[in-house]
Amino acid sequence: MTFRLALATSTALLLTAAPALADHHAASPVAAPGTAAAQASEHDKLFALFADADARELALNPLNRLFRGDDEGVDRLGDFLTDSAFLADRTDTQLNLALLAQIDRAKLSPTDALAYDVFEYTEQQALEGATDRIRALTEVRPVNHFSGFHTFYPQFASGNGAAPFETIGHYEDNLARHDDYIAITDRSIDKFREGMETGVVETKLTIGNVIQQLDTQLAIPVAESQFMGPVAKFPDSISAADKARLTAAYEAKTREIYAAHERLRDFLRDEYMAAARDSVGLSQMKGGAELYAQLIESTTTLPLDAETIHQLGLSEVERIKTELETIKAEVGFDGTLNQFFDYVRTDPKFQAESREALTQSYYDIGKLVDAKIGDYFSLLPKAPLKIEPYDPSIEQFQAGGSYQPGTPDGSRPGTFYFNAYDLPSRLTTGNVTLYLHEGAPGHHFQISLAQENEALPAFMRFGGTTAFIEGWALYAETLGEEMGFYTDPWNRYGTLQDEQLRAMRLAVDTGLHAKGWTREQAIDFMLGNSGMTRTEVVAEVERYIAIPSQALAYKIGALKIQELRERAETKLGDRFEIKAFHEQVLNTGGLPLAILEQKIDRWIADQMPS
Repeated sequence: MTFRLALATSTALLLTAAPALADHHAASPVAAPGTAAAQASEHDKLFALFADADARELALNPLNRLFRGDDEGVDRLGDFLTDSAFLADRTDTQLNLALLAQIDRAKLSPTDALAYDVFEYTEQQALEGATDRIRALTEVRPVNHFSGFHTFYPQFASGNGAAPFETIGHYEDNLARHDDYIAITDRSIDKFREGMETGVVETKLTIGNVIQQLDTQLAIPVAESQFMGPVAKFPDSISAADKARLTAAYEAKTREIYAAHERLRDFLRDEYMAAARDSVGLSQMKGGAELYAQLIESTTTLPLDAETIHQLGLSEVERIKTELETIKAEVGFDGTLNQFFDYVRTDPKFQAESREALTQSYYDIGKLVDAKIGDYFSLLPKAPLKIEPYDPSIEQFQAGGSYQPGTPDGSRPGTFYFNAYDLPSRLTTGNVTLYLHEGAPGHHFQISLAQENEALPAFMRFGGTTAFIEGWALYAETLGEEMGFYTDPWNRYGTLQDEQLRAMRLAVDTGLHAKGWTREQAIDFMLGNSGMTRTEVVAEVERYIAIPSQALAYKIGALKIQELRERAETKLGDRFEIKAFHEQVLNTGGLPLAILEQKIDRWIADQMPS
């Protein structure tokens, strides 16, 4: 099982409505002699496998341990970009599937069977992504401006990220992880060279952005670097002598990191850029069409093809434009829809006055959401939610917002990051929607509630599919209507613009990677069908170029959750209860969509009169 940065990359109720993982004998109202014992036996074997698989996964990927709040044995980032790491991950996945096959699924309780299915699906997907063929198309492109350790590690190691800095041991662990980071950076160069030899290369666009990122980081004086952040705020428990020693060690190691960044930057600029491809679509890369098809299924967890998704995107774009026309009429704007978009893009009343004012607006929204949330959810996360802008050194190439999970015990808050780059382009009409998506009840609820639920096996607490995770967050945006936030036409305009963004993603991602669209064609499509600013659109399009298929998850996942809610409301009528529905969706982590649908159908059937 490979490490995935859960910003996503990257969800938990205490299972009051699904006693399942706590009550393994309630599956059959009339049990035959020996059935309960057989279930218990199979349950024990299943959860022993889960525990063993998790321990092996953490040994292979120690950074995951730290993200869970465990600071033991975290002086390594992990053995990335090596043959041994690839083979160890694949062997581990094969072992998990072999051990799972020895468990009789028919003897499991319904909820244990759900966990069985999710584990099997997750491991099968990991195995499909761990073939030599897929590796040859991915590992030789180890870095782009949206994916790579250089985009995550500086913040992580800054003293303001997930890494703790409370003891001398924490400071020493961080220095040791720096050595891994330097080694991974240098191995990235070797992998890029392999790709140059096989003809599987990144785009000039993404590599140009990486060079700019590295230039920005290298322009920061060493003393002001994020890597020096921890020594600027030593805890009182560390002696003056140790502070002096560690400060010197951190400065020396930071200079080594800068040298590694220079090596990568110079290689990309002076050697790789000439070999990089001018095209931006994955299907125009050697082997890219095959890879994109695999990515679509992995991302959406449904058997969909690019053309079906593309047409769905186009139809959703037109539907949402009709709703935007209604708002245009409601506010009395006299002009075309695109003129209406230009008006909102450029009128100063829709722009935050400062970074501080933008921050305060999110705090204000959070208070309003907190006052409503109990009407829709029966349990709340233990972890608090922190709100702050991206660090200026990385904000230009970041999305409008993102979420970093807190710890399972709630001791470290979850963090909603928002983008304050080019402030006039960050329209305040979308603030409510962005908060609902990244904060509550979006990513913060889904991720926190899952990882806080100790009744779940670790792979369900800390894993999850992109389609579910992002689908839930987009669904969470729609709850703003029921909460009363969209009676304001400008907030409603903002949420429709955000929904339009997700619809456009279906058309643009498939357009770029399956239909030969150019960067400019994608930008023009998004500007012509939404009120987004050019700064926002360029960042979005270049994100889709960098991480193909990821943008498909949002709308596909949200449509499935909305479909399941409508099904439950229709079949249950007066028996439908929104808190119960949300609990069922959230209380077993980020399920593959097909497995979520099976679960909700069973829940609906259980609520029907006998």
